[in-house]
Amino acid sequence: MTNDYDAIIIGAGVIGTCTAFELSKKGYKVLSIDKMPEAGYGSTSASSAIIRTYYSAYETCAIAFEGWHHWRDWQNYVGKHDGLQPIKYRETGCLVIKTDHNHNLAKICEMMTRIGCPYSDVTSDQITDYLPIADTQKFYPAKAMDDDGFGEPTGGIVNGAVFFPAGGYVNDPKLAADNARRAAETHGATFLFNSEVTQILTFDGRASGVKLSNGQKYHAPIVINVAGPYSSKINSMAGVDKTMKMTTRALRQEVAYVPSPSGFDFEKDGLVLSDSDIQTYCRPELGNTVSIGSEDPPCDDKEWVDDPDNYNQEFTDQWTVQVMRMAQRLTGLPIPNTASGIVALYDVTEDWMPIYDKSDLPGFYMGIGTSGNQFKNAPVAGKILTALVEKCEAGHDHDKDPITFHLDQINKDISLATFSRNREINQNSSFSVIG
Repeated sequence: MTNDYDAIIIGAGVIGTCTAFELSKKGYKVLSIDKMPEAGYGSTSASSAIIRTYYSAYETCAIAFEGWHHWRDWQNYVGKHDGLQPIKYRETGCLVIKTDHNHNLAKICEMMTRIGCPYSDVTSDQITDYLPIADTQKFYPAKAMDDDGFGEPTGGIVNGAVFFPAGGYVNDPKLAADNARRAAETHGATFLFNSEVTQILTFDGRASGVKLSNGQKYHAPIVINVAGPYSSKINSMAGVDKTMKMTTRALRQEVAYVPSPSGFDFEKDGLVLSDSDIQTYCRPELGNTVSIGSEDPPCDDKEWVDDPDNYNQEFTDQWTVQVMRMAQRLTGLPIPNTASGIVALYDVTEDWMPIYDKSDLPGFYMGIGTSGNQFKNAPVAGKILTALVEKCEAGHDHDKDPITFHLDQINKDISLATFSRNREINQNSSFSVIG
């Protein structure tokens, strides 16, 4: 195996493997490197794998709706290959609760109209038509367990909701990354696992490859950082972190799995629920289970992790508080004595929007700050990073003249300046996993 490639991708999660697929389809000789033993083994495997279209910015809404077209026709995206076991996408639709805090979703609905994404307004009384076990009382704001009034209604009923039919979830996020990996391999991409990058090589003022912990060197004029929770370390190796306005950090997160309320089959009849009133979200899980995550309310402490190889992987009171908040909304939801679910790290920026960009080191690119809310955008992110590489390597100055990217499925153009490393913080962001 030669050690010379056209592009080296650091990270084989779902975005890394989709990027390898998109680059290899364009004829690039690609090497993907990951310190884990398999594709999607890291933070991708801990993703809730929710497919939704609503975000706080037009551009992220647009790429999410574009991505939805690929998930609903996934086998056409990755192709049919011998031995391929494709993921299954289940379209349940997404019910999003209106609150004063999210401005009753008026801005999001306006953006949905602009991109042609369907939605339906749902009155307070109609919420139980979509989710029969819903308690529609208001509980906002979310509180810590030791706060006065925790778990008690705060008066009145919620303002209503919006239902987005173009949404659901993928049954196996790790398998999605492996599907994209196999698709990339059919186009000549190579994957190297159990391999840790310890140095970004440079030559004549630009990226020239990587060095591994075993001393092995691999050479390429293009290096792409898609390393998830390790992304800040990779940027530091490349020396590009000090000249970026936006940064990434690893954030510890817990996702709870609990049985469905007695008498209700949440796996069969449930949907994706995004609830800014209780500041918690959920989706159906296998085994008539409810998967519950946090929308990161201010009352919850954030646990930032400097060393992604060393963090607490045990459940804490955070698991319990998420389940108790969801029990406020889902009547009869049990609160088990034994915790079950996932403890993992998210890679996030200051405004929870990703960085898809070049860097100040020529040849070094980034698809980072993606954890928690970019799984659904992976096929489009791969195309975006490929377009950045193609145009910047051809001499285009993306910093001075931001690239316009065309979304084929929805026939819309977006500016990639939205995902710049040097953008200002998006003050319209939810500053949470919602993005």
